[in-house]
Amino acid sequence: MEERIDFQSLKTNGVKINYLYVCERKLWLFDRGIQMESRSDKVLMGKLLGEHSYPKEKTREVLIDDLINIDIVGDDEIREVKYSNRLPDADRIQLLYYLYYLKQLGIEKRGVINYPKMRKREEIVLTSEAENEVINALRRVKEIVNLDKPPAIQSRSYCKKCSYYEFCYV
Repeated sequence: MEERIDFQSLKTNGVKINYLYVCERKLWLFDRGIQMESRSDKVLMGKLLGEHSYPKEKTREVLIDDLINIDIVGDDEIREVKYSNRLPDADRIQLLYYLYYLKQLGIEKRGVINYPKMRKREEIVLTSEAENEVINALRRVKEIVNLDKPPAIQSRSYCKKCSYYEFCYV
């Protein structure tokens, strides 16, 4: 039997779903309006790569409900353009969330993550297992953003490259 959820109360920004898999502290800080990305060269490089890759695609940067921003929309698929595949689980859950969001609107597509710098692409399909993963991620995002204080620092190998590094460690 399929579990019923209140999607309206759980839906969130696509970046927050990504940050859940990157760092719960970063997610909490981002939710509070503490956004350090504007000072990050890596974020800027990613934006430029996304803007200049696949110039023949007509439908780009599609913002839906001020929550999800899909890089490329085609007839049968949606695509996200990523700078690198260093955090593949975060990339995957973000695209699965977009597919799930669209499904709630009555639109079914498949997903593709493009890594143009690496000349790689990964196809993503929204299975029932993936839907459950998205629902659990949405619930976890809600739990984290409702915390009174940020989650503890979890030192990871990529912390020093994070735009929030100074905020957490200095």
